[in-house]
Amino acid sequence: MSETAPVGGRSAQLKHTGLRPGWTTGACATAATTAAYTALLTGDFPDPVTITLPKGRTPAFALAAEELAGGRATAAVVKDAGDDPDVTHGALIRATVRVLPAGSGVVFRAGPGVGTVTRPGLPLDVGEPAINPVPRQMMRDHVAEVAARHGGAGDVEITVSVDHGEEIARSTWNPRLGILGGLSVLGTTGVVVPYSCSAWIDSIRRGVDVARAAGRTHVAGCTGSTSERTVVALYGLPEDALLDMGDFAGAVLKYVRRHPVERLTVCGGFAKLSKLAAGHMDLHSARSQVDKGFLAELARRGGADEGLAAEVAAANTGLAALQSCAARGVPLGDLVAATARDRALEVLRGAPVTVDVVCVDRAGTVVGRSTPKGP
Repeated sequence: MSETAPVGGRSAQLKHTGLRPGWTTGACATAATTAAYTALLTGDFPDPVTITLPKGRTPAFALAAEELAGGRATAAVVKDAGDDPDVTHGALIRATVRVLPAGSGVVFRAGPGVGTVTRPGLPLDVGEPAINPVPRQMMRDHVAEVAARHGGAGDVEITVSVDHGEEIARSTWNPRLGILGGLSVLGTTGVVVPYSCSAWIDSIRRGVDVARAAGRTHVAGCTGSTSERTVVALYGLPEDALLDMGDFAGAVLKYVRRHPVERLTVCGGFAKLSKLAAGHMDLHSARSQVDKGFLAELARRGGADEGLAAEVAAANTGLAALQSCAARGVPLGDLVAATARDRALEVLRGAPVTVDVVCVDRAGTVVGRSTPKGP
């Protein structure tokens, strides 16, 4: 094998697309928080400010605004989404930090342009600012690091705001999900992976080719980094057997139909894979939606009475539907996984590939799983 032989996996796919990655709103809010709290303790804003992302990357962010007065410090950074057509690209993300009494911990507030959760079914309680769990943990970790470095206690209030965020949020699903008043602060890795349909589908094909050339008989199509970690834990697959399919489930299935491998695992979030189960091949939120009526029918097949089926059909999110069924012993996750597997087999059209499907929640916990099945 030559020294220039290609390698597979998520990073290789991204490199192959030639697209420039960017930074999530969660990473930007963490950078702004780090700069603001540093200034509160030292009187000076670090500029640029460097943070550490969950997978160890250490990007530096230039500050677009800073203010220190009245016992508060505010810093802001401009979101760079790279080559991804993200509606929040160019948005100004602000974090205002003030010290709280000892023992208060880290408290999060929604400033102008950041939404508030008003309905159940999301990974945050009703009434909470729409700052997702991973960004919250990133901010807590960096507050603790700054406190340790500069003699602070780490008890702070962090108010995150986004200039024009309420207006931008009208172009997202937030209003329908009951997140009102602005955007969500998102991100599980801190990195925005850019998706150009043609470039990313080409990278999927290359990933299959690399896996086959390496003699891999079992590959996994994953919707993101969380599902990728799950299949590695379940099956011990090497990096070159991992396909970052993103939202392009159809691209994986159609290429594997022409270039078979013995075993294909499809792993992703429950809501996304419920779309595959319903027959959608493109799982992006702008091009397909979770069909709660379809989930209600699956729940009926799993033994749900009409009251539960109606509750599923009216659920705010797929997660809320899943939770309602789990509370009553209806295995909706397994039903979605099995149905998605059968849809995948239909697309494979008899190709010699055995398929199984794994559904996970946002934390990577398996919430649904099918048995393997071949043609």
